Amino acid sequence: MNNNLIQYIYGIADNSLILGQRLGELCGHGPSLETDIAMTNISLDLFGQVRSYFQYAAKLIGGDATEDTIAFLRKEREYKNVLLVEQPNQDFAYSIARQFLFDVYHLLVLEELQNSKDETLSAIAKKSIKEVSYHTRFSSDWIRRLGDGTEESHNKIQIAINDLWIFTDELFHQTDADKAMVADGIGVDVTLLKSNYFKKVNEILEEATLQIPTIEYFQKGGKQGIHSEHMGYLLAQMQYMQLAYPNMNW
Repeated sequence: MNNNLIQYIYGIADNSLILGQRLGELCGHGPSLETDIAMTNISLDLFGQVRSYFQYAAKLIGGDATEDTIAFLRKEREYKNVLLVEQPNQDFAYSIARQFLFDVYHLLVLEELQNSKDETLSAIAKKSIKEVSYHTRFSSDWIRRLGDGTEESHNKIQIAINDLWIFTDELFHQTDADKAMVADGIGVDVTLLKSNYFKKVNEILEEATLQIPTIEYFQKGGKQGIHSEHMGYLLAQMQYMQLAYPNMNW
């Protein structure tokens, strides 16, 4: 069992799992029917990608491991998602800002992951990239609409960007598993994506007439399993059925 590869898969897949859960909370609460359906579909896209990753991880782990046990039965510290994706929805502006800041990163990672020496990860990336390209267009368009819209929409999206910016630097941190997989030609060296990420993000913010935040201190910890206070509440809801009724079958 290659533990570094398993942990690397968690690091990628948990981002989509937790963000998909957050988007699922919004089902039925979108500002319009079209947008509500679009965000629900993005959630479903992310869960579909997660299934592929976790099916592969379960195969590597062996025994009784399944995509469901990996998704629902780990402890909080065993989830390796970045802090950004676990932040609560608060309002539509926060949901769009969180989505945008992650989408740009996600697309860059998948573009590189296509070249992985691991054929399974490469195949998942190639299959997922069309979906994530759409996600990025969707969130980028909404950033422009809100930023260059009314005074109220501009102020709300600016506040959301300002508040969530503190989580962006963690996207480019490397765990020991990340470094090991990069050395093996399997993983993506996210440190090399940082300048291109902020270039693309800043271009969209400028088009949206938004100010680019200037802060020196960032929050981190999610990739090491040290999460914000929001994560426990999210997992309590997500894991309830599996913990309340162990070994149940659908």
